[in-house]
Amino acid sequence: MDTTLWQQLIGEFVGTMILVLLGDGVVAGSVLNKTKGFNTGWLMITLGWGLAVTIAVYSSGFLSPAHLNPAVTLGMAIAGEIAWSSVLPYIGAQILGGIAGAVIVWIHYMPHWKATDDSETILSVFSTGPAIKSPINNVISEAIGTAMLVFGLLAFTQGQFTDGLNPIVVGLLIVAIGLSLGGTTGYAINPARDLGPRIAHQILPIANKGDSDWGYAWVPIAGPFIGAALAALLYQVLPLG
Repeated sequence: MDTTLWQQLIGEFVGTMILVLLGDGVVAGSVLNKTKGFNTGWLMITLGWGLAVTIAVYSSGFLSPAHLNPAVTLGMAIAGEIAWSSVLPYIGAQILGGIAGAVIVWIHYMPHWKATDDSETILSVFSTGPAIKSPINNVISEAIGTAMLVFGLLAFTQGQFTDGLNPIVVGLLIVAIGLSLGGTTGYAINPARDLGPRIAHQILPIANKGDSDWGYAWVPIAGPFIGAALAALLYQVLPLG
């Protein structure tokens, strides 16, 4: 493996770790008992995730393309923006970064797991879950949200942004998706953001934790990949200058 690819993998790992640390961190601060931000609600969580994406991209963009999301990586490969040979290594680095970020969240909020006796609430810090469990509809929701994300990212490449502004626009896109489309499934729109922390939830000795809900875990993997592929295919047929 060449030095450049190693650098890119480090960037994807570090960026995804920061993304999950700050993103799962805002969820923890809102739902775990006895935190200063307890019960601040959905608006705070969506804003926190948008900021998490912005900071993660700024923090890793000098090392890699800062996809920080296997679905984005797939979409970029389909659109011809990256080599297919990079796809699996990127995805591996992103999932490992997701695990690492979730472990740090667990450490940071250590006393609050014991203070929170609802196992579903604890799982919600790490992974997404549907408001109404309906696998096909849940997959469709994740696909639509991710399609909006990937199409937006690809469309942004056609515009002119002031240097350094792009991560802020991407963060705003995440906030928009969360507010408008996230109420059905919690908008994973990122397999590494869900799978990595779910693995961490499974293996960590978290006080009061319950089942990791592996029966649902395929939804925030399949939906984002489907949505990313459809968005990239649509982008390819557009009349680009």
